[in-house]
Amino acid sequence: MERRFEVRLEELMEAAVVAPALTRGMLRRLERFVEPFAASLGRCEQRQHVCQYVAGLLSNVKRKNVESIAYHHDQERQALQKFVGQTGWDECPLLDELARQVGHELGEPDGVIVFDPSAFPKKGNASVGVARQWCGRLGKVDNCQVGVYMGYASRKDHALVDVRLYLPRCWTKDSKRRKKCGVPKGVRFRTRHQLALEMLREKGPLLPHAWIAGDDEMGRSSAFRRDLRAMKERYLLAVPSNTLVRDLDAPPPPYSGRGRRPCVPYQRAERWCRALPDEAWTTIDVRDGEKGPLVVEGVKARVTAKTDQRRNGPQETLVVFRERQQDGTIKHDYYLSNATFETPLDEFARVAKSEHRIEESLERAKGEAGLAQYQVRNWIGWHHHQALSLLATWFLTLETRRGKKIRPGHHRTPSPTNPRLAAAPPTRMRPPQYDLPKRDSPPATQRASEILPLQST
Repeated sequence: MERRFEVRLEELMEAAVVAPALTRGMLRRLERFVEPFAASLGRCEQRQHVCQYVAGLLSNVKRKNVESIAYHHDQERQALQKFVGQTGWDECPLLDELARQVGHELGEPDGVIVFDPSAFPKKGNASVGVARQWCGRLGKVDNCQVGVYMGYASRKDHALVDVRLYLPRCWTKDSKRRKKCGVPKGVRFRTRHQLALEMLREKGPLLPHAWIAGDDEMGRSSAFRRDLRAMKERYLLAVPSNTLVRDLDAPPPPYSGRGRRPCVPYQRAERWCRALPDEAWTTIDVRDGEKGPLVVEGVKARVTAKTDQRRNGPQETLVVFRERQQDGTIKHDYYLSNATFETPLDEFARVAKSEHRIEESLERAKGEAGLAQYQVRNWIGWHHHQALSLLATWFLTLETRRGKKIRPGHHRTPSPTNPRLAAAPPTRMRPPQYDLPKRDSPPATQRASEILPLQST
């Protein structure tokens, strides 16, 4: 290993050392954090339940459901169960406040809004929205619920800001199941893309942004890309490798002299990519990693893509990134964008990286804030738990950012010149995992080969 990467590894190890000063007063900060969110709730006990539930989601209880959280606070579970799964308080004002805070803390003019569907495997079929559908967590079609998440990423940090439950068409037509799970009468079938557009209209003005990003489930729909263009939004959306594209800068087939002049045929994006010479790829230095520099190679081209109705679409920019994996294979990622062709490849790479950052936010929410550990079956309970879990994840982000301000750089060990910090030796722990104590009160194809630097998001 080169010396510069050994130094980086040492810095990463030092970043795992958390001084007691970083967690001192955390419960008081949590109480203050919850106040603007709970302000929309009319009853005092409801505001207390918000703080208790968020604190439970941040605690070290094994299963972060209503029952475990209530017992963690030495309380009977009925009151908290009623608050989460039965009381009809509106979670929308809490999510509006969350979007405002994220926009204020992390907002940058060229920020990225990311949409990412995420599935929750379920064994039964009684929970709201459960159906046999694609489950990315299992990598197959299985019984699961699907939430469509809206995230925000900038160079400062990244966070989740909103969520919608995808209700399959079979549910919208089953009045008995709808009534049993408390699905509001006004809820009709909406695709995942329609849910994303709804969140964009509501929360987009609160989040400074210049880009919309998403995985290939979002990008495969030409109608979704069309709607984003109509909203004057600039997008970079992943698409499947079998997307049919026509290279607008490729020479057409020879003309035979009869009939209409032939056009460049459509072909799968992966086939177009395989035909490129090595000099067509541009190397982009993403960042330094523990074992060496992390680099990708990119290429772009002006294309038209087939629409969902198999018609010719408008001009878009096809962007492809490839990266060598640890097993020696090369992974290709395909994107379509309505940005101008002159947009630099390193800017495309920054936006593509933002989409992966929101995946990290989802993993953090599931692993550290109980996003997937709920035991509620009805419409109200699912949305209440999801909203409170997003608040808990945002608190973790704020605490992490606070720690960086207290100890700038790479969280080096506190200087012994500060007696308050030097009094207790630092301990090794994972910063986001807080063991909160029990409490009864609320707490044209580019050909040049060059190295382009990429700022981290």
